[in-house]
Amino acid sequence: MLRSVRAVAAAFLFASAPLALTLGHAHASDLSEAYNHQTDRDFRVGLQMRLAWTGDYAGDFSGDVDARSLRAVRDFQARHGMEANGIISEPFLKQLVSESDTTREALGFALVDDGVTGLRVALPMSAVADGGRTPIGRVWRSADGAIEIETVRMTGADGNLDTVHAMLASPSATRSVTSEIRSDDGFTITGVESGRPYVMRFKGVEGDVRGFGVSYDPMVADHIATYAVVATNLFDPDIPAVEEPVVTAGLGRAQTAPVSTGEEPARRFHALLDARATPEGESKATPGAGDVGSSGSGFVVSSDGWVLTNAHVAGSCKAVMVGDKGLADKVIVDEANDIAAVHVGAKLGAPLPIADGMPRLGEDILALGFPLRSILADSLNVTRGNVSSLRGLSNDARYLQISAPVQPGNSGGPLVDLTGRVVGVVTAKLDAIAIADATGDIPQSINFAIRPDTTSAFLKANGIAYTSAKSSKDFGSVADTTAKVQDSVLPVLCLGEKEG
Repeated sequence: MLRSVRAVAAAFLFASAPLALTLGHAHASDLSEAYNHQTDRDFRVGLQMRLAWTGDYAGDFSGDVDARSLRAVRDFQARHGMEANGIISEPFLKQLVSESDTTREALGFALVDDGVTGLRVALPMSAVADGGRTPIGRVWRSADGAIEIETVRMTGADGNLDTVHAMLASPSATRSVTSEIRSDDGFTITGVESGRPYVMRFKGVEGDVRGFGVSYDPMVADHIATYAVVATNLFDPDIPAVEEPVVTAGLGRAQTAPVSTGEEPARRFHALLDARATPEGESKATPGAGDVGSSGSGFVVSSDGWVLTNAHVAGSCKAVMVGDKGLADKVIVDEANDIAAVHVGAKLGAPLPIADGMPRLGEDILALGFPLRSILADSLNVTRGNVSSLRGLSNDARYLQISAPVQPGNSGGPLVDLTGRVVGVVTAKLDAIAIADATGDIPQSINFAIRPDTTSAFLKANGIAYTSAKSSKDFGSVADTTAKVQDSVLPVLCLGEKEG
């Protein structure tokens, strides 16, 4: 925890450090050895940080003056008309301190302790403002949306470092990965998401995963790219004061039938379904978008603008945003079955057909949606599994049990078979930690979806013209099925919670 504080102090004060080196035209190896053995480590860390602020250095603040660090010194010297010999002189130090201070002060650089996630994060406070809590952390962004910085904390079953790494290290249609550094306790990934450069840093801390990400418009890259290097190096996932976790091992809320048997185990397991919708996301262009309640996923069900999602995603919102298609002008909610339909006037993808009948037990299925949008932005995510049971918790006939992994943000997304039919609507996952507390056993891949007959009944009852499809043996590959349906799957954002 003290590493970042020491590094910042060194970077701000190192110009006063003594440097009694008489090196002449030394070779690079001689320079490295001299700096590493004849100067204080805090001085060397400060040197690397200041060279990062000037845009000459993009490596780790290791305090080891290696070939990369010497190249940064020479690049700085060359840019300022000095002899590019790698020797740190008094004129070099004065110029470096002046330029790095100017850049740092212009951004309003500050270290901020985020009690929501337990992170100490470096922020450009002159460029961004606190956007408030998200369901998995906190967000800061610039007024024009060109810069966005988020902290993240995931706990319980969602807080698995290997799982998070696997998701983020995989490129998608809109997100590329240009570099990846993995260590035993964390990872750093850089790339481009929908034309915006990004960097993400994550570490595992005492049973959960904490991280932060910076994304920005290329138009502001000149100063934000240098800030991102500094912020990544100063990433500290373990500050003393941490509030209650904002994410537990739960996806959403499943409405379950009352237990008529009176059996204590059944009541206990009903209570173990997490009652919170944990995905997030928002639109910066819409009034009220700063007050985000929750978000999830949805899919097109009619040719006249209806999108299906969960009631716990859209049911209590002041306004609902459907991806980039605009605000919903109508919202129909069935709280008892956790289904909602929202209508938008924009052009949408083709309606996905609803299965005319139940899927087979053991059938291969795909869950599509927008999980962990704070991390993965707007990338569609696809996971594969099978139908584990044709009934839900305590034999609830409105739900299916599935093995496809789901995360916060999958709520309301379609469950499709390999012909492209919708055979369910993702709605919930078991709270693995609570189950373990109650039974002593950790459940694996127990998630739930609303059955197609429940979905069809809701659409019929509300006069929404949907397409149905009978079972078929015309199965496609996972990639072909995804390509077939992906344009009709959209994020659904809740802009502000209704009072009461």
